[in-house]
Amino acid sequence: MPALAQPRGATVSQLRLEQADDGVYLSAQVQFELPALVEEVLDKGIAIYFVAEAEIYRERWYWTDLKVAQATRHMRLAYQPLTRRWRLNVSPVPITNAGFGVSLNQNFDTLEDALESVRRVGRLRLGDIAEIGDDHVHPVTFRFRLDTSQLPRPFQIGVVGQADWNIAAERSARLPLEKAK
Repeated sequence: MPALAQPRGATVSQLRLEQADDGVYLSAQVQFELPALVEEVLDKGIAIYFVAEAEIYRERWYWTDLKVAQATRHMRLAYQPLTRRWRLNVSPVPITNAGFGVSLNQNFDTLEDALESVRRVGRLRLGDIAEIGDDHVHPVTFRFRLDTSQLPRPFQIGVVGQADWNIAAERSARLPLEKAK
């Protein structure tokens, strides 16, 4: 009998928050498998985009929680048919057709190597200790998703309602900031 299709998705397998002298950093490991449909689009030379974002809140008993810091990392993964290599662009701002702006560019020989780099979010700087404050326990929310809004228009229309394009994960933690002694 044919195997039933398992629901696709992503999970945050590791989430680490650390306080350094110059700020607060988040590192995460996201586990997901790229659906065959998305791989087919990549093989045709069309780039796909991932977004990793984190927010830190200050809890308030009298009102909704106050967002004190936010950080975002945008990733563009594309296949280069002429060189037969995979290219990953990483930037703190959305990557548009007008240019990559300030971004880190890496080349990989295989899709699996490129995806390993996408799955690993290392030392995402959330903000300064002075901005965040050190008098409360802070909730932190981390989100990772495949950003279909940056795909070419024909793909955006075709993506609606297809579960293969729904790669997203979210995880929350608490950041206790303690004063250094």
